[in-house]
Amino acid sequence: MLVQTMTGLVVCVVVLAAASAYGVLHRRRSGRVRVRGRDGGKRLGAAELGEGLGERATLVQFSSAFCAPCRATRRVLGEVAHMVPGVTHIEIDAEDHLDLVRELDILKTPTVLVLDAQGRIVRRATGQPRKADVIAALGEAV
Repeated sequence: MLVQTMTGLVVCVVVLAAASAYGVLHRRRSGRVRVRGRDGGKRLGAAELGEGLGERATLVQFSSAFCAPCRATRRVLGEVAHMVPGVTHIEIDAEDHLDLVRELDILKTPTVLVLDAQGRIVRRATGQPRKADVIAALGEAV
């Protein structure tokens, strides 16, 4: 009986440690703005976005109705677009634009794409990005 109890305790500790490690890793990666190889120089324009591109860069946010981090991301991107001349923020409802979501391989909301003046995707963030990371990503786009 003691062996079974010890085995169960060891299994519980291992599962808790693995879940904690996954949680920490997921939290560190969420919201990080990074270059994505799979975007492969894709370009987006007014036809796909429903609005014109920014003069210098465009921040495209894919959101959904019940996404709490989307509201905070909207605020951060709006502040950055207001701060940096020539930068536009466009929010797209992922549920209403499923073809574009599939084409761009958007897997969760919020997802933010940083486009240069020609509409080429230069950076991508999945999850809520920090303002400093968005500003740094704009450095490559502008």
